[in-house]
Amino acid sequence: MQPTGPRAFQLVLLRRMADFQPQLVDEARHELGASRTEMREANRRWQAMLRSPRAPSGRRRYEALLGPAQAGGRRAVGDLDCEWHRWPVPLWPDLRYEVVALAGGPVLHEWLVRAEDAFAPRPRHVGELHPWSCVVEDVARAFAPAVPMEGTAPSRWRMAFCAADEAGARGRYVADFTWGLLQRVLPADPAAGSGAGDAAG
Repeated sequence: MQPTGPRAFQLVLLRRMADFQPQLVDEARHELGASRTEMREANRRWQAMLRSPRAPSGRRRYEALLGPAQAGGRRAVGDLDCEWHRWPVPLWPDLRYEVVALAGGPVLHEWLVRAEDAFAPRPRHVGELHPWSCVVEDVARAFAPAVPMEGTAPSRWRMAFCAADEAGARGRYVADFTWGLLQRVLPADPAAGSGAGDAAG
């Protein structure tokens, strides 16, 4: 059985965020009127659909759950001709779920992005980077030049950057994102490799 509707899809997104922000996930789950069991079941069905050869693919996979995209267009990704599609996500009214796929083909990338008509936060120091307050683009723009890092799962991204703290002291940090939404920011480990160090500029 496939997960059905935007509510189930939001539970799938929350399930992946629970490792970082269980309290925020519980609050959002209550807002949706869902139990932990229902959230796990929605994620299980989603994973089963991804693996099923009979399930719709590409953009059609998301249209089956979310209906027609609210916005879309064409975009070049390197040498590839791609199409993008965005759907509203009621839990985060200022965000959209974006899917980038080869024109008429498989999905290349999917995450939460800022809605075009929404106010984009511009954090001035690392203390303003609260969980769920920013998407990848928000942090990259505020603390350029940020350096993308390899995530720990397909739905996760990491970013290294330099920023001041509340007292004005600059330091190196790593931000963790799930589905493109900020989950946490930690001081960079100097022994972790060159990514965080390169962000110093």
